[in-house]
Amino acid sequence: MKGIVGLLLVLAVLIIIPALDLAFAAGAEPGEYVDRRVIIWNLFFRMMTVAFTVGAVVAGTMIWLVWRFRESHPKAKPTAYEGTDW
Repeated sequence: MKGIVGLLLVLAVLIIIPALDLAFAAGAEPGEYVDRRVIIWNLFFRMMTVAFTVGAVVAGTMIWLVWRFRESHPKAKPTAYEGTDW
């Protein structure tokens, strides 16, 4: 449950808050314009940074799992469900 709340909080920070900022992006004075190319590039850069970070964490976790639970690991023993007795 904590993971879901954390995920929703991250999504709110990364997506909802910048979207609201764009929705209310009118300048304080008339004549101030929003450069949408800069804003779109900024959102793209943020999301790509998050995507690469998440990808690196997932890849690192997978490498650790494969290394930890390999057959040649000294502490690796078959479980009762595998049908072999040691």
